[in-house]
Amino acid sequence: MRLAAFTASLALAISALAMPPVPRKSPEFTIVEPSCKQTLLSSLKGKVVVIEFLSTTCPHCQQASMMFSRLYKELGPRGFQPLGVAFNTGVTPAMVTGFVQQFGATYPVGYSSAETVYSYLGFSVMDRVMVPQIVVIDRKGMIRAQSPVAGEPNLQNEAYIRNLIEGLLKENHK
Repeated sequence: MRLAAFTASLALAISALAMPPVPRKSPEFTIVEPSCKQTLLSSLKGKVVVIEFLSTTCPHCQQASMMFSRLYKELGPRGFQPLGVAFNTGVTPAMVTGFVQQFGATYPVGYSSAETVYSYLGFSVMDRVMVPQIVVIDRKGMIRAQSPVAGEPNLQNEAYIRNLIEGLLKENHK
């Protein structure tokens, strides 16, 4: 029993160490919305972007989406742009549309394969990833905060994420 606990702890520690460094340049990513509209992440350079990688059935993801809608209403005019990317197994455009309608997402929410999301996040497909996974990108296109494989409660805390976004909005991006 102790060996199993040790092995599990060691695996989590190794996984955490394997997380890509922050800050780093954001790789390109394409958000495909249910309408088939495609948005390149690079087209949002100059804005502070938060990407919520989510599962449409995850209660924490649903709460985070409602939080990002509130923040977008308030901070969007200053250059904040949230995005949602569903990557749960078997996700369909209809599931994403239902998620947007049910939880009132006021920003683009699309979908992608888990493999594409893991690659963007710098994770292995062998990792057991907790959702939501949150990535915060500054106006220059640099990832400034990212959830580790096991998730990051602070990035789901409205006061914490608001302060982070407001700080990045104030930075000179020229």
